Amino acid sequence: MKGKVAVMVGPQKIEYQEYGLPNLEKGALLLKIIRANVCGSDLHIWHGAHPVVKGGPMGHEMVGKIEEIGEGVTTDHSGKPIRVGDRVAVTFFQACRRCNACANGEFVLCENTLENLNRQPEEFPHFHAAYSSHYYVNPYQFFYKVPDNIPDSVAASANCAISQVLYGIDKAQLKVNETILIQGAGGLGLYGAAIAKESGAKVIIIDGVEARLNQAKKFGADHLINIREYDTVEKRNALIMEITNDKGADVGLEVSGVPDAFSEGIHHIRQGGRYVSMGNIVIGAFTQFDPGLMTRKSITINSVIRYQPSFLYKALEFLSRNINKYPFIDLVDADFKFEDIETALNKSLKREITRASIVID
Repeated sequence: MKGKVAVMVGPQKIEYQEYGLPNLEKGALLLKIIRANVCGSDLHIWHGAHPVVKGGPMGHEMVGKIEEIGEGVTTDHSGKPIRVGDRVAVTFFQACRRCNACANGEFVLCENTLENLNRQPEEFPHFHAAYSSHYYVNPYQFFYKVPDNIPDSVAASANCAISQVLYGIDKAQLKVNETILIQGAGGLGLYGAAIAKESGAKVIIIDGVEARLNQAKKFGADHLINIREYDTVEKRNALIMEITNDKGADVGLEVSGVPDAFSEGIHHIRQGGRYVSMGNIVIGAFTQFDPGLMTRKSITINSVIRYQPSFLYKALEFLSRNINKYPFIDLVDADFKFEDIETALNKSLKREITRASIVID
């Protein structure tokens, strides 16, 4: 039996390669991929801006069905029994359990986190990434069964966007009746709005695309700020102060990926507030920053990359509870065939679509 892998072999060029399906080591799984989404970090790779990955197999947001179960695996990482045919979501990164970070329980910061994702497809077990017919879950990855009421298109993004936002908001310790300012109304921002709303918070969201802002309202946003209308930091700050009775937001969440959004954020946060930086992942992109203002306001800044693995389980539970309350299914607005991955990536890069999904099964 063979499977296919989509490999980036040059700048914005995909080649499809075939490999034999691997024999499973103890503690591993083999999945048949159902769907894989195009994430922002995939686009960073596609146009050469990712700080680590420069080519090879691509994709990490996905949902798959169990095709084969390795020795010793009887349950997912929440203790639920598994069998062939079950849908599962998998952490796209691993926790090696042998580095300093893992020894401290900080699986999110594992020093070998992308050890397998960064391998070339000719290396065992070949199926390291999501733009493939199959996916090999190694013994150091966490996986969880997908609740039956979550559609495939929603489940495919659970192992990245919503898990990371859920983790970031948890780190910020958002409380009932607090106000959160979300910079960016893409997938991360919309998930953030729904999570914050379910936490009992008031939600302010900033973006420059009217359609995104309209969608944010459906995800629980109480106040929408269009940067084309409020076109300076001063104008946006005045409105935020009006909304918050001259206090400022309790929590800020930057998910825009724009460096200047980070430097702007602390202007809108109250004294003693908390700020989460998540969207800016490109190394070498700079912004002017006022450290004195941060210090005088005593703002706590958390930077978030990935998430503690248990948050994937929490994300799936959140989606299952709220699947009929928020239009999660609308976040994927374009389906593509496996052989059309280049088209999906290029249309996503040009922002012709919001979020592409590769239908593989």
